[in-house]
Amino acid sequence: MNEALIRSLTPGVLGALVRRGADFAAAEDAVQEALIEAVRVWPADPPRDAKGWLTTVAWRKFLDATRADAARRRREDVVEEEPAPGPAASVDDTLQLYFLCAHPSLTPSSAVALTLRAVGGLTTRQIAQAYLVPEATMAQRISRAKRTVADVRFDRPGDVATVLRVLYLVFNEGYSGDVDLAAEAIRLTRQLAAAIDHPEVAGLLALMLLHHARRATRTAPDGGLVPLAEQDRSRWDTEAIAEGVEILQAALARDRLGEFQAQAAIAALHADAPTAEETDWVQIVEWYDELAGLTDSPVVRLNRAVAVGEADGPRAGLAALAELDAASPSSSSGGHPLPRRAAVAAYLHERDGDLATAARLYAEAAHQAPNLAERDYLTRQAARLNTGRSH
Repeated sequence: MNEALIRSLTPGVLGALVRRGADFAAAEDAVQEALIEAVRVWPADPPRDAKGWLTTVAWRKFLDATRADAARRRREDVVEEEPAPGPAASVDDTLQLYFLCAHPSLTPSSAVALTLRAVGGLTTRQIAQAYLVPEATMAQRISRAKRTVADVRFDRPGDVATVLRVLYLVFNEGYSGDVDLAAEAIRLTRQLAAAIDHPEVAGLLALMLLHHARRATRTAPDGGLVPLAEQDRSRWDTEAIAEGVEILQAALARDRLGEFQAQAAIAALHADAPTAEETDWVQIVEWYDELAGLTDSPVVRLNRAVAVGEADGPRAGLAALAELDAASPSSSSGGHPLPRRAAVAAYLHERDGDLATAARLYAEAAHQAPNLAERDYLTRQAARLNTGRSH
C-alpha cells in the first residue's frame, strides 16, 4: 500500500469533485471516505489508474451522501448524472486548494489543520497526534474550518504570502506523533513550487531544506538542546544544504527579494561555515538589515542583535538590544515579553563578562521558555554561572 502515492493524489481528487459541483466540505468528506476504501481494497486489488479510481469512488460517496440528505435535494440538478469511470483529468488543482485552505477568514491553527488534511492527505487522527490534541478536538477544528470556506469560490485568486506562512507554521511544528510535520511541510512546499513560479516559494523551500539539514544535531542523546555553535557539523545533511543553496541562488538571481529568501540566505551562511568560529557574521548582519527592512519584526531585530554581538563584540550587541527595547518597551520588561529576549541578553552579558547579570537573565529566560528542552538548557546555563561565581 503506497501511502505517499495516495497523499500525493488527494488534491487532484478533491479538486475534481469541486469542479463537478460539490461544495468543499462535502467533497473533502467524500475524498476521506474514498481514501479509507483505498486502504481496504488496494492491497489485494491495486487499480491501474489510481487517481481515476479515487475520483470515481469519492464521487459515488458524495452522491450517496447528497441523496441521503433531504436538505440537500435542491442540489441534485448538479449531481444527478454520475460521470462514467475512466482516466482522471490531468488538471492540477493543488494551487487553488492551497489558497482555499489558507483563507484569511481562518485562524492560523485552522488553516494548518485544513491544509494538512485537504492538501496533505493526512487523516484527522494523524493531525491530532501531531498536535498532541484529542482526535475529537481536531475533528471539530477541521469541521469548523470547512464550514468557513464552504461558500468560497474555488477559482478565486489567493494570497501567496498567506499560503507560505501556513506552510512555515507546519514546518516549525517539527515532529510528534507518527507524522513528521517538518518533512511534510517540505513535501507540500515542493508541491507548491511545482505549481507556481514564485521566488518566495523557492525561498521558503530553500529555508526549510537548510534548517532541516541540521535536524539530527539539534538535540543530544538525552534530549537536551544543542546550540548551533556546538552542533557536530559533520553530521549535517550536505545534500539538503547543496539543494537549498542552489534553489536559493536561483531565487535571488530574479532580484525580487522577500523575507523567506533573506532568511534562507542567513541559514546558508551558517551552513557554509566549516566551524562556528568561521561564520561570516558581518554578512549575516547585512542580511538581517535587509530582513528588518522587509518585515520590521521585533524577533528579526532580536536575532540581529545576536549577530551584531558576534560581528562587533558583545557591547555592540547589547547596544542593538537597547535600541530594540527603546522601540518596543514591552520587550524588555512588563507587558508581553519578546520571546527569547532574556536569553539573548544573558548570552551577550556573559560574553561581556557580567556573569551575575547573565545568570539572573538565564534564570528569567528559563521561566519564559516555550518548551521543556529550552527550559532545561537555560536553567543549566544559569546554574553553570552561579556555580562558577561561588568558587
